[in-house]
Amino acid sequence: MRIVKEAEARKNEILDAADELFGRKGFDGTSTNDILQKVGIARGTLYHHFKSKEDIMDALIERYSARMLGAAQEIAADKSIPVVERIIRVIMALKISGGGSHEIMEHIHKPQNALMHQKIQRVVVNGVPPILAEIIREGIEQGLFSTPFPYECMEMVVVYTSAVFDDDLVSLTDEERAGRLQAFVFNLERLLGVESGGLMEIMAVLGGGNGGGHE
Repeated sequence: MRIVKEAEARKNEILDAADELFGRKGFDGTSTNDILQKVGIARGTLYHHFKSKEDIMDALIERYSARMLGAAQEIAADKSIPVVERIIRVIMALKISGGGSHEIMEHIHKPQNALMHQKIQRVVVNGVPPILAEIIREGIEQGLFSTPFPYECMEMVVVYTSAVFDDDLVSLTDEERAGRLQAFVFNLERLLGVESGGLMEIMAVLGGGNGGGHE
């Protein structure tokens, strides 16, 4: 008996299969036939939902983006977590490479897929500042931060970090990266009106260790 599934369920089934195959065989090593066999559907059914293998990749990126921002929003809304810890947890949630197959992220970062990379960057630059700004506003109410521009501060932070700490755009040695991280936290403290050293926990999370304090 032929099994007919709801369109959204079938679409997700195709995406789940593609995600697994891309991770195991690589994007280039996975054919549409592989996906068809994995899901057990006809070619016409696949093309009803997706125009091509690249279209499937785009849909996976959208799904990862939604999960990433959803996780960040959930953390930001949890008032039981202290403000600075919440900022750190949001930063960790935004490490999208931990949420899907490494092959997907490697594929996105290939030169020929600059458009996919740009798509992820657009999601981050437009979706993350409002989430972080809400936490900053709470910090202002609690007397932790002092800035008349919570959203703009977070926009500056997100644009800088998504560009400078993106290995595709800026190549940094370990020493240079540590220096950029120290400078980033130094300036973030000033943007938010925090006393020197008040946000060093963030640098540790981003990979800078204790960074050796700053004046």
